[in-house]
Order: sequence, then C-alpha cells, then structure tokens
Amino acid sequence: MTVLTKLFTAMKGAANEAGEAIVDHQALRILDQEMRDARKELAKAKEQLTKVMAEHAGVARDVQRLRGAIAEHEEYANKALDKGEAELAEDICARIAEFEEELKLQEQAESEYVAGVNRLKRQVKSTERNILSMSRQVGLIKATERIQKANAAAGDKFSGSQASMVSATASLERIKQRQQERTDRTNAAQQLAAEGDGRNLDQRLRDAGILGRESSAGDVLERIRAKREKNL
Repeated sequence: MTVLTKLFTAMKGAANEAGEAIVDHQALRILDQEMRDARKELAKAKEQLTKVMAEHAGVARDVQRLRGAIAEHEEYANKALDKGEAELAEDICARIAEFEEELKLQEQAESEYVAGVNRLKRQVKSTERNILSMSRQVGLIKATERIQKANAAAGDKFSGSQASMVSATASLERIKQRQQERTDRTNAAQQLAAEGDGRNLDQRLRDAGILGRESSAGDVLERIRAKREKNL
C-alpha cells in the first residue's frame, strides 16, 4: 500500500468518524424532539381520556336512572292491577318496555365505555412507562457522553501537564547544577585565598598543637589579675 493510499484511507476513516459523530449528535436532537412530541401527544390523550371518562359517567347515571324508573313503574303497574285498572296497568307496562329498550342500549354503551376506558388507561400507562424509560436512557447516554468528553479533555490536559512537568523538572535540575557549580567555585576561591596569605597553614599548626592559640579577652584578663596579685 502506497503512502498516498494510506493517507487517503486515514482521511476517509476520519471523515467517516466525523460523519458518524454528526449523525449521532443529530440523532440525540431528533430523539429529544420526538420525546417532546410524545409527551405532548400523551397529554392530549390524557385529556381525551378524561372526556371519555366523563361521558362514561353520564352513561352510567342514565343506566341507574332507567333502572330506577323501571322499578318505580313496575310498582305503579302493581298498584293499578290491585285497583283493577288493567288498561292503566297495560299503558304503564308499555312505558316500562320503552325504558327497558333504552336501558339495553345504555348498558351496552356503558359496557363499551368500560372496556374502552380500561384499554385507554393501559395504553396511557404503557406510554408513560416507555417515555420514562426512554428519558432515562437518553439521560444516561448524555451523561456518558459528557463524562467521556471530560475524560478525553482531562487526558489531553494531563498529557500536556506531564510534558510540562518533565520540562520543568529538567529546568530545576539545571538550576541546581549551576548553583552547585557556583558554590564549588566560591569554596575553591576561598581555599586558595586562605592558602595564599598563610592562614590555612596557621590554622593547621594550631590544630596540630604546634602553634599556640590566639589570645582571647579571657586570657588577657587572667594575665592582668596575675600581675596584680604578684605586685601585692
């Protein structure tokens, strides 16, 4: 594989990675928008469910009203029969039949409302769980992405810091070395100066006990006291 081919392959790979990064970033943005849309639709569905439940409540009240009306008119029919009012009782029974027909329709409607409301409630709960689960996953993906970026940035800075530390350490060592060299030169100069004026030899003679030590203030004071005592 030639150098140009390798370079082209590397550039192509970098372009693909950059393209994938853009697609992934856009995918998260699209997913965020879809999640917002899903929440809006869920809110609308809940609002619609509320209306359906209100309608169901109205139908349930009609069922109870019709059942009460039937029971009430059956009692009227019995009283009419007790009084021998057969024709009146027959008219009452005709109305009861109308109530029963309407009740049948309302009970069927109520049954459909019950089934529909329960189904919608399950769908709403399922959608809520899906949205919550997806939101958690999206949040986890975003957190992971931020952590990975932070790690990468920290790694780059750490690498740069390591290089800086190595350079700084080398500089410190050079400074220490120069300081030590100056100290050595100063000590050597002092040693040469001492040897030149004889102080070094005198000190060596004193250390060997050959040359008497220099008089101190105490020695002078003792000598004066000795003379005073001798003159007394």
